[in-house]
Amino acid sequence: MKNNTLPPRRLSVAPMLDWTDRHYRHMARQITRHTWLYTEMINAGAVIYGDPDRFLLKNDGENPVALQLGGSEPQDLAKAAAKAAAYGYDEINLNCGCPSPRVQKGAFGACLMKEADLVADCLNAMQEAAPDCAVTVKHRIGLDCETDYQPLADFVGTLAEKTDCTTFIVHARNAWLEGLSPKENRDVPPLRYDYVYRLKREFPALEIIINGGIKTNDEIAAHLQHVDGVMVGRECYHNPMLMRDWDRLFYGDDHAPVSYAELVGRLKDYAAAQLAAGRGTILRHMARHYLGLMHGLNGARHWRRMLSDAELLKPNDPDLILRAWEQVERANDFSDGLPAGKD
Repeated sequence: MKNNTLPPRRLSVAPMLDWTDRHYRHMARQITRHTWLYTEMINAGAVIYGDPDRFLLKNDGENPVALQLGGSEPQDLAKAAAKAAAYGYDEINLNCGCPSPRVQKGAFGACLMKEADLVADCLNAMQEAAPDCAVTVKHRIGLDCETDYQPLADFVGTLAEKTDCTTFIVHARNAWLEGLSPKENRDVPPLRYDYVYRLKREFPALEIIINGGIKTNDEIAAHLQHVDGVMVGRECYHNPMLMRDWDRLFYGDDHAPVSYAELVGRLKDYAAAQLAAGRGTILRHMARHYLGLMHGLNGARHWRRMLSDAELLKPNDPDLILRAWEQVERANDFSDGLPAGKD
């Protein structure tokens, strides 16, 4: 049976290649208790034939957390899903939205929106292999210059009819398979939030989560009037403290949010533990995710400079995080726990 005690997916951090690794997810979990976290997209073949720890290792206390898989072979996805379940993931998500040429060569990602029956076979194989995990799908609203709503509804309807999948994460842009780079695909195709809202109206029994271009808490609150959840991507990376009020605002949790000083201390302790554990981890692997933490504060440039300086990072001394924090602490008034000074 699936774990029904997990928090709802009202808020989640999008899977982002090269960004949402376990070190980023540890930091995010210190900021928000309830938000769902997602791995980078990982090719099913890499999970099956590669070093499982390299691709599946996660931190204690990271849950609720989902593994996003890329692939289009039901048997391979089933094998990868079984391995992921053994590592304690709560959800396994199938990527049907990535438009990159490399993914297209493997005939998965956004290409799969043309193959709803194949996607159904993939989801069913994954669910059978990992019965204790939720199996979900992330997709776009359409492909290339398609502007009609009906193909999107047909895709979702087919999966709802032929699988036990009830959670659909919808990036509210088309995926252009030719003519746009992956970066341009995140910005150029117009956002059509109304298509996602309509999906929820037409499929009220499904959990519909909206993604794409969402940057503020006010925007999140507005979307939640129409859908079950909101997934935020790049803003959570470049400005992680956006998540600091999510538990209170969107989950009704009245715990005091983590202070900057407490967070920095936890990150320093985590870095020290990771360095001591070995596995080839160096300080740069962790510090690169911390650069946006002081976004909007006086001294933020000093923080970014120190934590990205190759010479300062070279000794792998976790106290560098504390020294960088001292620059910010001196430049701001934290007397009431919150910064009063702004750049």
